[in-house]
Amino acid sequence: MPLVAIVGRPNVGKSTLFNRLTRSRRSIVGDEPGITRDRIYGEYEWAGRNFRLVDTGGIVPDDPELIPHEIYNQAKVALEEADALILVVDARTELASPDYDLVRLLQRGSKPVFLAVNKVEGEAMAAEAENFRRLGLKEVYPISSEHALGIGDLLDAVSAAIPESESVAEEAEVEPFEDESEDAVKMRSHGEFEMHETSIAIIGKPNVGKSTLLNALTGTTRAIVSPIAGTTRDAVDELVEFEGSQLRFVDTAGIRRKGKTHMMAEKLSVVMARRHLEAADVALLVIDATEGVTAADATIGGYAHESGRSVIVVVNKWDAVTSGRTDGKPWADREIFERQLRNVLKYLSYATVVFLSAKDAKPGDHAMMRLLHEVITVAAERRKRVTTGQMNRFVEKIDFQRAPVPMSKRIRIFYMTQAAVAPPTFVLFTDRDIKLHFAFERFLENQIREAFGFKGTPIWFKVKARNEKKKGS
Repeated sequence: MPLVAIVGRPNVGKSTLFNRLTRSRRSIVGDEPGITRDRIYGEYEWAGRNFRLVDTGGIVPDDPELIPHEIYNQAKVALEEADALILVVDARTELASPDYDLVRLLQRGSKPVFLAVNKVEGEAMAAEAENFRRLGLKEVYPISSEHALGIGDLLDAVSAAIPESESVAEEAEVEPFEDESEDAVKMRSHGEFEMHETSIAIIGKPNVGKSTLLNALTGTTRAIVSPIAGTTRDAVDELVEFEGSQLRFVDTAGIRRKGKTHMMAEKLSVVMARRHLEAADVALLVIDATEGVTAADATIGGYAHESGRSVIVVVNKWDAVTSGRTDGKPWADREIFERQLRNVLKYLSYATVVFLSAKDAKPGDHAMMRLLHEVITVAAERRKRVTTGQMNRFVEKIDFQRAPVPMSKRIRIFYMTQAAVAPPTFVLFTDRDIKLHFAFERFLENQIREAFGFKGTPIWFKVKARNEKKKGS
């Protein structure tokens, strides 16, 4: 699909326009300048054609600061990729030299540039928009991203400037193939469901190396990496094809406690990180080896566990406590570190632990390959289904008397069935309707894992009494 890049100085409304066109809330929007930093991609449809859209961070040419310089580098990648550029300016601000510098930068390429004068509401503001013709761009489009005013004229012009490719036109004439067989449509709660790609959320505290890990996995500089905690705000995603599987890695903002977040952008980024986690299939919980496992790591891991995500624990910066150690202390022992990690993250006993150093890693490295294989494995395990016949034979073989449960909390299981996948959920038909004792639940989970696997994923249980009366009867 053709790619359209939205560019401009900080705080002119680029993300609002992006969210309006993509009908999403992918980009965080706020009054603070410089909220968007990485490139954020989406799709929109106009006049029967589909386009890709990229939202960029605010560009300030020649800014010496680290983060603005990295934002500029990310924006330059978008400029090179794009087929057309939408330059967004704020109608409520005066023209300044950075605006002229930015126009000259955009005009160096051969890409068509469209000037969108944003925040134009009313005739008075429309007159103010005419002042921006001094930038030297041929067409000026007064718009209001927030109120969806004037955007149609802008999109008409953009569409006309990007010719439709012959291959796309030919595909449009072909009748779409619809597979109406029973196997093509599979519900989430019934057996293995169709998955075109697996979503993997990279989560963790600020500054543990999540963006570095994304770049290492994808072999790109997709996310900005800096020593400043909280650099990533929007979720940054990249699709990787590995051994026939489509893996979409999502780098999320560092999650911290509410009391530790101050600016609105930080608060929103944490909310968005939690939202992307809950939409993922697999969570990579990144831990800083130099800090060890902290209470914050345990809290974030708890979010993934409670939401039913499959989990892989990634111990990053492992070289800093082993081969790259400079403090004169002995190398860290992997078995001891993992034992301590398991002790803190007891509820993640099912999670695989991978040790690596993302900073110097490349996609083909042993640690990266192992991580990708683990992702594919746990993604398949969370979608695995056990038949009712297999479960009944399993129940018959288990000696439930061995479960360390008080007599008052014991129940009799008549049979079990798997009611859902992702995560695997089992319904127990019992002699009475009581909450499972934690020791019994742990015993049953261990028995199921020993018999059927379900590596890397939590297992959920629901109890239903066999003679339970219907409500209202």
